[in-house]
Amino acid sequence: MSKDAVDTAKVASRSDATQSPADAGDAGYSKDLKARHVNMIAIGGAIGTGLFLGAGGRLHNAGPALAIAYLVCGIFAFFVVRALGELVLYRPSSGSFVSYAREFLGEKGAYVAGWMYFLNWSTTGIADITAIALYTHYWSLFTDIPQWVLALIALAVVLAVNLISVKIFGEMEFWFAIIKVATLVGFMLIGIFLLATQHEVGGHTPGLSAVTDHGGIFPHGMMPVVLVMQGVIFAYAALELVGVAAGETAESEKVVPRAVNSIMWRVGLFYVGSVVLLALLLPGSVYSADQSPFVTVLSKIGIPAAGDVMNLVVLTAAMSSLNSGLYSTGRILRSMAMAGSAPKFTARMNRSQVPYGGILLTCAVCILGVGLNYLMPTQAFEIVLNVASLGIISTWVIIMICHLVFVRRARAGLVTRPSFRLFGSPVTEIVTIAFLLAVLGLMWNDPEVGRKTLLLIPLVAVLLVGGWFAVRRRVSQAEDRELAQLK
Repeated sequence: MSKDAVDTAKVASRSDATQSPADAGDAGYSKDLKARHVNMIAIGGAIGTGLFLGAGGRLHNAGPALAIAYLVCGIFAFFVVRALGELVLYRPSSGSFVSYAREFLGEKGAYVAGWMYFLNWSTTGIADITAIALYTHYWSLFTDIPQWVLALIALAVVLAVNLISVKIFGEMEFWFAIIKVATLVGFMLIGIFLLATQHEVGGHTPGLSAVTDHGGIFPHGMMPVVLVMQGVIFAYAALELVGVAAGETAESEKVVPRAVNSIMWRVGLFYVGSVVLLALLLPGSVYSADQSPFVTVLSKIGIPAAGDVMNLVVLTAAMSSLNSGLYSTGRILRSMAMAGSAPKFTARMNRSQVPYGGILLTCAVCILGVGLNYLMPTQAFEIVLNVASLGIISTWVIIMICHLVFVRRARAGLVTRPSFRLFGSPVTEIVTIAFLLAVLGLMWNDPEVGRKTLLLIPLVAVLLVGGWFAVRRRVSQAEDRELAQLK
């Protein structure tokens, strides 16, 4: 919605602040997601590839202090999701933060929000199919199959599932999340048992000695901990899925607050708790970037089958993340297409009310990732992880800016804030934005990947500006149609 359209909406809503502008991109969806689906999507968003695979390399580089990094980033992630949750209760939308950016920042804001989110999830999809291929190589049966072939097969399977219906997506994510949660709880119980009994793990006695005898909490100093921050942010990247899923549930006012509020204890239990356990079971130097740290532990306690089972579970987690990425980008791109800022075909829906156009566009980028797996199989995961962090950090910053504008308009009496709110506004938003930008800037201290990633920012900016000039006429036409409907 343009500034003029926003002004029109303001005038129309002064007499009733509970009214809010509709998003044309929300039309046509079913409301088949139930409370249990959204709750487990929130859990699944908090437990994914970033923890199951990414924690291995980060533990190796940063040591036990990784737990501190997860805690700090988790707190700011909670602030972002809490702000998004308030916006969702104000107006549920499958376009989520892109729809809110359109209302509070104008079409240019929505355009940037949408395409940066697409950058995040399309590159995350590459990370996921890379992870799937790495997990599959754990079994000798698949060792001889090229990594890129396994990545392509995984993409094809998840695409087929995602196109069926939102109900099937919700059901799959529900059971994927159940498997992930049950596995993490099981691992934590095993880890606690190993600690309590002092059972050797790969020749090492678990306990504080695994930390104190190998350099302490910061074995390599503070800088490695700082450098892994963008990877930790990536680990939390799917939390905003709650906002997208809320547009396809009939009970958002009941479901969203419960799902958002539970995120904090999930972060503490699953992320921080798991990393603390991993650090107490084995020295950080034992873990590696090419194997899940959970698989590493279970394979070293003399039960090879345990490693196989855990590897199967983390494979499921990567499939779940890929599935969620296709789901969310399909909805976001459709919202953008209805406003003219994305290709027209991404607005198309099939008979099952699934926006297949946007999903196929995301898959096209993921196929480029298959090529990356062919050219650089050992570096593919870390490269796309850093590029994805650009997308997620910009998305979270936009969410907080939208919330700042929303609160300002609420204080002016133009909109009504729901009872479920982000506390401490505007300080909370400003501190969160500052933290996210600091994490982005600190990537410069990583000359191998982080610095190269930051050097991509000018290229991304040029592409965004060029893209805006290509679509602005179509956006203007969509605005005119919207204004005509308001008259």
